[in-house]
Amino acid sequence: TLPDVALLSPIARLLGITTDELLSFKNELTDEEVDRFLLQMQKDLEQKGYHDVFLSAKRMIQEHPSCESLIWQSALILDTWLTSKNISDKEIYNDTILGWYERCLHSANEQIRNQAADSLFHFYFNKEDYENAIRYAEFFSRENPERKNKEALVYSKTGKKEAAYKAYEELIFSGHQHMQMTLSNLRILYMEDDDREMANKLVGVSSALASAFEMGRYNEVCIGLDIAAWEKDVEKTAQIVRDILDNLETIDGFTRSKLYQHMDFKKADPEFVDNFRQELLKLLEDEAYSYMQGNECWESLKASGEEK
Repeated sequence: TLPDVALLSPIARLLGITTDELLSFKNELTDEEVDRFLLQMQKDLEQKGYHDVFLSAKRMIQEHPSCESLIWQSALILDTWLTSKNISDKEIYNDTILGWYERCLHSANEQIRNQAADSLFHFYFNKEDYENAIRYAEFFSRENPERKNKEALVYSKTGKKEAAYKAYEELIFSGHQHMQMTLSNLRILYMEDDDREMANKLVGVSSALASAFEMGRYNEVCIGLDIAAWEKDVEKTAQIVRDILDNLETIDGFTRSKLYQHMDFKKADPEFVDNFRQELLKLLEDEAYSYMQGNECWESLKASGEEK
């Protein structure tokens, strides 16, 4: 914030502005001002030459070198136009536009960083410069599925198809887990509001999702036990528990699905499945299921657990 005076020229060069502009201390643009300028830019691109609009945007950015939303969106508009239209001497403009994207990579705003990285990734990917493309994919956090998706794209173009298959399958698998967690949290919210219709609808959606993503029959039938207990629905509770116990061997059904054939899974050990069965049978004695006492199916299941 208070650089040595000797650093002013290097900083100005890095930002592509003059030292006068660096020290001008112009007021920040408001979101409304940025939107108006961008709207005018797009109108001018239709009516004026590309070069004139480019110079106008460059002057605006030089006057407001810290306005990241202006820089990124101006770069995107000019980049999109440059790519889709027959503009001569494209390379003259590319270096500046890419420089604007580069500046946005260091934004404190994660959305702007990601958007700039996405634009740079696709620029180099479309030029088949996969080394640079993967470098910009790495600007996304490892938790962001966009990173893995971009890596898979590069793998598919660089002779690493096995890695591409695995990456895409991992995206499918983690996407299913994320959706199920979201559906579960939403279901709980509806239960808190005593909205039985929506809570049960979401059980159906979750079960269908597990089926579509080939998670195994166990993962399809185990959903909804909490709602059955909440509603104290004797028949539904008995049916779900019976289905769970009958399908325990498919708890790792996804490991046998061709959807995930390039992923490495540890298959469920038979001993684990048996122990899990015993733990479930013990739960039948839980106070939460007191409303089930006397039900023939329930008592039969309890007896089978006691025998073992």
